[in-house]
Amino acid sequence: MAETTVAELRAELAALEDPKMRAVNEKHGDDHGVNLGKLRAIAKRLKTQQDLARELWATGDTAARLLALLICRPKAFGRDELDAMLREARTPKVHDWLVNYVVKKGPHAEGLRQAWFADPDPVVASAGWALTSERVVKKPEGLDLSGLLDLIEARMKDAPDRLQWAMNHCLAQIGIEHAEHRARALDIGERLEVLKDYPTPPNCTSPFAPSWINEMVRRQDAH
Repeated sequence: MAETTVAELRAELAALEDPKMRAVNEKHGDDHGVNLGKLRAIAKRLKTQQDLARELWATGDTAARLLALLICRPKAFGRDELDAMLREARTPKVHDWLVNYVVKKGPHAEGLRQAWFADPDPVVASAGWALTSERVVKKPEGLDLSGLLDLIEARMKDAPDRLQWAMNHCLAQIGIEHAEHRARALDIGERLEVLKDYPTPPNCTSPFAPSWINEMVRRQDAH
């Protein structure tokens, strides 16, 4: 297979651009209009290409960066490189995929979790909280869950959107996964009322922590 160039891929992505989709995405802060299913199909065709991924990332284009995150080799990035990438990833979808598809799968997740958690930039801090939620579920040993609840109780209500969302997710996961902390997690959620009125489609679980916790626990008990 002939090597695909960054220019060819950017032209291919530009051809997939849908103005209606871009309008929807821009409401969430994501400046692209490419169908993610079609983006994943391109990634599947390209397979893993770390050098190409780095070149795509360097373009700064959101759709190109999303493609880069799908074809990169997560373990090939250095810690400082990932830190710089996160700080450059200003759109929510790029930020989200970088944390979930790359950082979580590489060797630097725990070091970056600790470094980002208390970062003064709330968007960077939200990545630290996202990695903490992952640990709450998968590897809670050594985490101070009571201390996390203290921080959430003190700071979540007035936190900027992305950080608030990540803290709320952590609150819900503590309540769902750790029965001994459930009553307190529910109480914090009820009192702070964060995302209580979030518009939730039918058959979807509300992100309001008490509703989310109770629904997930009900499903666990039903099995």
